[in-house]
Amino acid sequence: MSTPVVTVYYGSLINPTTLTTYEATANCLIAVNAQGNIDWIVHDVKDSSVQETLLQKGLLDTDVEIVELREGQFIMPGFVDTHTHAPQVPNLGTGYQSELLDWLEKFTFPLESKFQDVGFAKEVYPSIVKKFIASGTTTCCYYGTLHFESNKVLADIVHSLGQRALIGKCNMDRHCPPYYIESSPNSSISNTQAFISYVRSLPPGPSNEPLIYPVLTPRFAISCSNELLSSLKSLAHSDTQLHIQTHIAENLKEVEFTKELYPDIEHYAGVYDSYGLLRTNTILAHAVWLEEKEIDLVKQRKAGISHCPTSNFNLRSGVAPIGKYLDRGLKVGLGTDASGGFSPSMLVAMRNASIASTVVALQNNPINTPADGGKFINRQLPLATLLYLATKGGAEVCVLDKQIGSLEPGKSFDALIVDVHTSDSSTATKNPNPALWSIPDTSPISSLSPQPVLEGMLEKFIFCGDDRNISAVYVQGKLIGGTSYYT
Repeated sequence: MSTPVVTVYYGSLINPTTLTTYEATANCLIAVNAQGNIDWIVHDVKDSSVQETLLQKGLLDTDVEIVELREGQFIMPGFVDTHTHAPQVPNLGTGYQSELLDWLEKFTFPLESKFQDVGFAKEVYPSIVKKFIASGTTTCCYYGTLHFESNKVLADIVHSLGQRALIGKCNMDRHCPPYYIESSPNSSISNTQAFISYVRSLPPGPSNEPLIYPVLTPRFAISCSNELLSSLKSLAHSDTQLHIQTHIAENLKEVEFTKELYPDIEHYAGVYDSYGLLRTNTILAHAVWLEEKEIDLVKQRKAGISHCPTSNFNLRSGVAPIGKYLDRGLKVGLGTDASGGFSPSMLVAMRNASIASTVVALQNNPINTPADGGKFINRQLPLATLLYLATKGGAEVCVLDKQIGSLEPGKSFDALIVDVHTSDSSTATKNPNPALWSIPDTSPISSLSPQPVLEGMLEKFIFCGDDRNISAVYVQGKLIGGTSYYT
C-alpha cells in the first residue's frame, strides 16, 4: 500500500485575515503536503462533494489521508508566543507581591542561576517545553539563561519535541548579582557566537527550513555594559538575519534607572537604536511606558512589540496602550512572559489583553465614544484583534509572517484542532473542561449560518478554553501535541 502524499483536513476553519476580520468557514478542505506546507484550501465543500473535489485536484484515494473533524471542532493557526522565559517556568505563581526590579533580585535571578547545572536543565526543560506545546504554542520566543551549555540543552529539547522557536542566550554583565553575571563582555560575546552557531547547526524541519532560530538577547539595557552593547552592535551589524529580543519600558523604576545610566541618550528606545539593535527583526517586550518619540522611532525602525499583559498586571508594571500602538501602525504580538505571567497559555494572554484594553478604555473613554482617526485607541480590543495578535501579529513581530501566523497556500501547516464541545461521552471523559460550557446543537454547523456559530465557538475557546480543548498541535505538518497526541 502506497504512503499518502497529501493529508487533507476536512472541517471548520477559523483564520485571521486583518486586525478587524477573520474567516470563519465550515466544510473546508485543507491539503498539506509531505513537507508540511499547505498546497491548497477549498471552502464550503459539501460532504457529498469531497471526493469530486479531490479528483479535481488530481488526487486519488491512495494519495490522500483524510482527517475529518467532528462537530464542535475547528482548525486555526497555532499560537505565536513572542516573549517568555523558559528557565523561569518553575517559578510560576511566585513573587507577585513585588515589582520588577525587586522580583528579579529576590526570585528570578536565584532560580535562573541554578541552570549552571546542566543536569538541572535536562531535568526541567522537557516538561517546560511540553507545557507550551500543550497550550497550543507552535512558535515560541524563549529567553534562556546566560549559561551556554544549558541553553544548548533547551535548544536540543525544543528541536526534539518539534516546536518552532527563537531561542536566545541572555547577555548580562553588570547590575546583576555576583552569583549570576557574565565575567566580561568578551566572554558574553564568545558564548553568544558559539550558541548562534550551535542553533544553526541543528537539522532543519520537514521543509528543509530551520525550525529553531538563534536570537540575540541583551536582557535589557540595565544589565549590559557599554562595551557589551558595542560588541552586540558589531555582531548584529554583521548578521542582519539574526533576530534580536530585549525588554523595554516595562516598569517606571526601570525606565528611570536606564535614563540614569545613559544620560546623553534621549530615551530608552534611543539606547537600543544607538547601538544598532532596533530594526525590523527586533522584538521589544512590554513597551508599557513608551514616550511619543519612542513610538515614532520603533515604527520607523519597523521593530515589533510583544504585549505581555498578564505579567504587567502581576508585577504592577502598568497597562500598555496597545490600541494607540495599533493605530500608529506598530507591529504587535502577545507574550506569556513566564514567570512574570502566571501561565504558559496564550489564551490567558489573550484574555488579559482584552482586560487591559478595557482598563485603558474605562480610564480614557468610559462612554465608548469612537476615537477621531483611530480604530483601536481607548477601545476594548475586539475578538478579531485578539485572534490576530496571538497568531498573525506575532508572526509579523518575529518576521515569520510569510511562513506562519495564518493558514494559506504556501505557508507552513502550523495549526491547532480545537474542540469546544464535550457532548461526545469519550471526549467528555478524556478532555473535561468544566469552565467551558457547551450546549449540544440539534443541527450541524453546515445547516446553519457558519459565521455566528463559529464566532461563538472561538469566543468560548478564547475566554473559557484551555489545553484540554486543544485536540491536536501541528508544526510544519507534524503532530507534536494536544490531547489526541497522548491517546
